[in-house]
Amino acid sequence: MLKERDRKDRLLDAALELTSDLSLPVVLQRIVDLAADLTGARYAALGVLGPGQRITEFVTSGLSGRQRKAIGTLPTGRGILGALISDARPLRLRRIADDPRSVGFPPHHPPMTSFLGVPVRAGGRVYGNLYLTNKRDAEQFTEDDEASLVILATQAGVAVANAYLYQETSRREAWLQALSEITQRMLAGAEPETLLPAIAANARELAGADTAAIVTPLDGGSRLAIAHADGAGADRLRGVAVPLDRSLAAEVMRNGRPLVSEDAASDPRTSSRINRLARMGPVVCVPLRMGGKPIGSLWVSRLSGRPPFEDSTVQLVESFAAQASVALESGRTRRELERLAVLEDRERIAKELHDGIIQSLFAVGMGLQATASQASDPQIDRRVDAAIAELDRVIRDLRNYIFGLRPGLLADRQLDQALREVVSDFEARSGMAVALELDGGVTAELSPRAADVLQMAREALSNAGRHSGARQVRLSLKRQRLSTAALTVADNGSGFDADRGRAEGQGLRNLRERALALGGELQLDTAPGRGTIVRVRLPLGTQ
Repeated sequence: MLKERDRKDRLLDAALELTSDLSLPVVLQRIVDLAADLTGARYAALGVLGPGQRITEFVTSGLSGRQRKAIGTLPTGRGILGALISDARPLRLRRIADDPRSVGFPPHHPPMTSFLGVPVRAGGRVYGNLYLTNKRDAEQFTEDDEASLVILATQAGVAVANAYLYQETSRREAWLQALSEITQRMLAGAEPETLLPAIAANARELAGADTAAIVTPLDGGSRLAIAHADGAGADRLRGVAVPLDRSLAAEVMRNGRPLVSEDAASDPRTSSRINRLARMGPVVCVPLRMGGKPIGSLWVSRLSGRPPFEDSTVQLVESFAAQASVALESGRTRRELERLAVLEDRERIAKELHDGIIQSLFAVGMGLQATASQASDPQIDRRVDAAIAELDRVIRDLRNYIFGLRPGLLADRQLDQALREVVSDFEARSGMAVALELDGGVTAELSPRAADVLQMAREALSNAGRHSGARQVRLSLKRQRLSTAALTVADNGSGFDADRGRAEGQGLRNLRERALALGGELQLDTAPGRGTIVRVRLPLGTQ
């Protein structure tokens, strides 16, 4: 009677202890420790089941850290462990080795004889199995041990279900918080491309993954590359090309649906190089969209040997990517509205300059010409001619300024077409021949920054026309490296000392400031008597 009462008291204490915490790792460890204490087992373990009824976690009691490390990888669910997985009923054995289903133990595993196993379930779901071995001071576990463990497993099932629910709720809250932060940054004026690192980092943390990466198209979609990576191997992954014919990222962008691989290393749809760099095991890949069209893909992966992603995690990553895409789309729309507002304002200013100030300057110039025709003093005549020439220069500068303000050149043209028109206009005004070289893929990638690129090309050509005394000019826009483009304007003019004079002029200062604002840099190569090369390096992709 006392023994029975003691057993009930211990089970009641165990139930109270199991419900005192909602942290899943804490709950799992307590279950194992309580099971060992309740039955007098030397060793106890809880094999947590994941997708495909595979053991995804193995929590132990009685093994030292050194022993666990020596044993190595998780059990795969063969032998006696597998028997309990396939037939979720209590199993009690006097000697494990005597059972025909036994497959032995791995190297460095301590010897084990007696065995007791019961499933841990709640609400019709089996969360895992409790395994106990080597009952202290007895050859085998008793019927009372089995009955006590069944009751404890029932209590444990409820505790595990609550812990999973709490974990899922916490992940949902973290997901909402991450989306809120991304949206707030977008509303504060952040460019959509600058948010991709935050999206990758949050996705990795939410999924319990080791690595996350965002793949984006290059050259108008003819190539793919990893634009951002976070976690294990991130530095090695950034900028790596992704195959169009054999990659989950490309397939996801084509069909717009998420894809899951339980082992990337053995999956023919994955890139062996990327697998090696990220040491990928399980992977989930989902699309990123903007304006209803795929703009890239997001993948999260775990290291090889880790358990696959749960269905709930796959759904969470997919939902997070979809909501992040909405935030990106909202940012793109806001940026487009702001751009249109600026363009309308520029058009108004340009019209006022053209219709007001330039017409007034024309009138002043015509008045001066009339005065010059009546002047009899040669000195006055020269001064009037000089003033008229200065007015002509001011009018030309104003026209160039108006040309830079007006967006019409890009309204219905691609960047390469607009650059050709800029070159044609420069040749007509300057009388200088311009050799033009354009990389179509680069101009397509730079299209979001076309207005800035166009203005830099005008500024560089204008500098060459005004100061160089050149007969020929070359303008090129080409890819230099995977993620860098170069806008180059070279002339065969007089050149200058880069440490003095024009190097401090307003034109080059404007070019340098625009390049820095776009995350690029200005390089100047010149010397007296050998012409000038102005090169602006700009980042490509989503940078």
